[in-house]
Amino acid sequence: MTMNNQGRPTAPGTIADNELATISGDRGLDHEEGLIFELGRAGMTGVDIPDVQMSDTRLGGLRRRGPVGLPGLSEPEVIRHYVRLSRMNYAIDAGLYPLGSCTMKHNPRLNEKMARLPGFGDAHPLAPQRTVQGALEVISELMRWLTVLTGMPTVAMSPKAGAHGELCGLLTIRAALEARGEKRPRVLVPSSAHGTNPATAAVAGFAVDEVPATADGHVDADALEAKLGPDVAAIMLTNPNTCGLFEPRIKEMADAVHRCGAYFYCDGANFNAIAGRVRPGDLGVDAMHINLHKTFSTPHGGGGPGAGPVVLSAALAPFAPLPLLVRDSSGFRLIEHRDEAPAGAKPFGRMCAFHGQMGMFSRALTYMLSHGADGIRQASEDAVLSANYILASLKDVMSAPFGEGPCMHEALFDDTFLEGTGVTTLDFAKAMIDEGYHPMTMYFPLVVHGAMLIEPTESESKESLDRFIHVLREMALEARAGKTARFEGAPRLAPRRRHDETAAARKPVLRWKPKELPQAAE
Repeated sequence: MTMNNQGRPTAPGTIADNELATISGDRGLDHEEGLIFELGRAGMTGVDIPDVQMSDTRLGGLRRRGPVGLPGLSEPEVIRHYVRLSRMNYAIDAGLYPLGSCTMKHNPRLNEKMARLPGFGDAHPLAPQRTVQGALEVISELMRWLTVLTGMPTVAMSPKAGAHGELCGLLTIRAALEARGEKRPRVLVPSSAHGTNPATAAVAGFAVDEVPATADGHVDADALEAKLGPDVAAIMLTNPNTCGLFEPRIKEMADAVHRCGAYFYCDGANFNAIAGRVRPGDLGVDAMHINLHKTFSTPHGGGGPGAGPVVLSAALAPFAPLPLLVRDSSGFRLIEHRDEAPAGAKPFGRMCAFHGQMGMFSRALTYMLSHGADGIRQASEDAVLSANYILASLKDVMSAPFGEGPCMHEALFDDTFLEGTGVTTLDFAKAMIDEGYHPMTMYFPLVVHGAMLIEPTESESKESLDRFIHVLREMALEARAGKTARFEGAPRLAPRRRHDETAAARKPVLRWKPKELPQAAE
């Protein structure tokens, strides 16, 4: 049974651009939501807190002389406020998330259930190790999966994110060079690498030397080899790269890097395109971080918590950071100090206070076990298939700079098809918001002018992709035909919109200010 879609017209623009004045200020379920401080009022609270008599002698001169300044709301008001705000967010649960370069993979609810199991959800990093053997075994099993999938012998689990993992890899490389009595100051970074790569190299104290890209979007292997020398510590290469392409000469480049005594760091942010299909260790990679949120479905964004384990080759394995997870006759244990390290191990130090993010480890392992090796391989294949389907379906109306050959997990377009229309990449992306889609990655990678990087991920059905393709095709055709009304002032249907671009971030409008508290007596 289908819903009756006939009746009075309700399309955008039929009633003053959908801006019908309502008595409440709301528009259907689109609520005019104030800040929580604007909603709050004095004397209201959602909890019953008993009066507590505090002695002045116990607080001394630290007793508060004014109100805390927190908003007062009832419990239902708090719930409604945050539910309404959540409806203004776009998420993979709401629709296709085309943001490229950083996979927005579905976060299965099963993962959340497992992460909250007693013993995992309440594990404390300072608990005696004999009481958390199950948690340590989860970490050990996750390490085994990561080493098998990458073909690398060792993995450092403590890094908290991709960029943190990059730093871990470079510090490991520096420790290996110092053990050889060498100090190499230069790191090569291709122009098609992720932007965090040169930043991380600089933070680690290296000089960054850029390697250009070829006209077909790949790393210029000949230019790379010309830059190699005894002062090169490593290359940081993203594969598949940010143009959505696999590097066909990657083994050749790795061999050249090794011949000059340097190490090969691979940015593993796009591992989701090749997991189960290609083992980076077979390509000559010495170190690679793995974003668990990009490849193995742990939550992404919002500042964390993240996890960026780093797999290491045999040449770098001895220098892996503390803590080291080992298993002996007494069970699993973490080695926290250098003097306790097994023979041959030379940890460069440690990356963080503890062993990493337990919640992310349990989620990632749940994803692996529920999919199996064949399922992980299929996820990679489906991601690549989806991206190529989008590329093939749109390259006749949207210009694809490298559209002659297949892409990997993301399809790249540029703004050539918009030339002479007055419509920019940003205008096109904002108009997508009115169509109910989050914009794709814009203006990145930098090697392509007006870039539009689309990554559909493996979780979308063909029907979902077809609808997305239809919308983008119609938008592109309208722009090219000079029908640019929808692009002017977009988005018009978003809950909130600012037209002053970066000024919104640089000069935010904060409408609420706390009341000044009484000054303390002298």
